[in-house]
Amino acid sequence: MKILLVGQNGQVGWELQRALAPLGELVGCDFDSPGALKADFSQPESLRALIRAVAPDVIVNSAAHTAVDKAESEPDFARALNATAPGVVAEEAKKRGALLVHYSTDYVFDGSGNHARDENAPTGPLSVYGRTKLEGEQLIRASGCSHLILRTSWVYAARGGNFARTMLRLAAERETLNVIADQFGAPTGAELLADVTAHAIGRVRARPELGGTYHCVAGGETNWHGYARHVIEWARAHGQAIKVAPDAIHAIPTSAYPTPAARPLNSRLSTARLQAAFGLHLPHWQLGVDRMLTEIHGR
Repeated sequence: MKILLVGQNGQVGWELQRALAPLGELVGCDFDSPGALKADFSQPESLRALIRAVAPDVIVNSAAHTAVDKAESEPDFARALNATAPGVVAEEAKKRGALLVHYSTDYVFDGSGNHARDENAPTGPLSVYGRTKLEGEQLIRASGCSHLILRTSWVYAARGGNFARTMLRLAAERETLNVIADQFGAPTGAELLADVTAHAIGRVRARPELGGTYHCVAGGETNWHGYARHVIEWARAHGQAIKVAPDAIHAIPTSAYPTPAARPLNSRLSTARLQAAFGLHLPHWQLGVDRMLTEIHGR
């Protein structure tokens, strides 16, 4: 089996390189790859030649425009990366009979309510990012290719910047912190996404009827304030220099921290369908975060 991994240098792509390697011949590329292996999602039509040259059995797309606020001021660029390009990849996958794995987001929903949404819940994106990611999903389905669309939320990794790193830096510098407490979801590790992807590819290749759209997030739920407190208390317990006191991490509403792009308040996603279809148990979000913090702390 030959696998084409697009977006190999991103947080999820980096973990996918590890998780996919045992499945077969892995060909990785990104926007800055040299020569024929360059995967420039800002030029969607150029992707056809790449896919035809590699001739993969499976295409895993972890490339996307994920700068949520910046997307508001560059909607055409966001649409090229998040919708048009995945649509082109899906068309080529259909022609080859290849399986396409694609990642989407909780931002395709409007964030109302306080229950976990399943895959059939009505969509209603609030931002350019959400709208373009939803359009990408729709183009993939319309292509008729065999596909797995994994919607996720609050993705982090030890590699690169993330919310936890930011909180640790601020907690070491400041005596008080204000953190949003009315947005709820599940911090989800890039390594968990990569491992689920590798497992699911094998199952769908054997049973194509398992293809479709699934929600993939870590177990449990929290808000950004709870996430920040967990990270800071872990660091304090492990001897890191923390200036902020436990009672000085203040909970604030989203309205107190305006951003160009609206955030969904409810990012809870039900993973019942994924777990049942693929025989999985998704670990609690704290386990993954602690592992990431251990990796960061050891550097």
